[in-house]
Amino acid sequence: MADNQDTHSKLIGYLLWIFGFLGSHRFYYGKPITGTIWFFTLGLLFIGWIIDLFLIPAMDREADHRFREGEVSFNIGWILLTFLGVFGIHRMYMGKWITGIIYLLTGGLFLVGVLYDFWTLNSQISERNQEVKFG
Repeated sequence: MADNQDTHSKLIGYLLWIFGFLGSHRFYYGKPITGTIWFFTLGLLFIGWIIDLFLIPAMDREADHRFREGEVSFNIGWILLTFLGVFGIHRMYMGKWITGIIYLLTGGLFLVGVLYDFWTLNSQISERNQEVKFG
């Protein structure tokens, strides 16, 4: 994996940080456990949320090293999941048309599928980019 890849964006990270008291930026940077904790505690009563304002550059660098860049953009995938997840648009973007249509018809598989995707979207995109690269 190249050292100079830029899979995640600080700009998107900061935009998601606005909703960070719900953990969105932490999910984006591949931290689903703390993202879930932030979700249920309002960013650890907003204190952790404010601290994260300064931690985003480090989280961005770590995510850039952990995940595989490629045809499917992490930034687009995360924006689609965050704002249109219940419609399955992020799944259709990744080429997962059947589950995308199922999400569309079931409200993101009754929101459980959306939560699952918040936990796993980075891995899904990395795997998809690996498949596309190596056919």
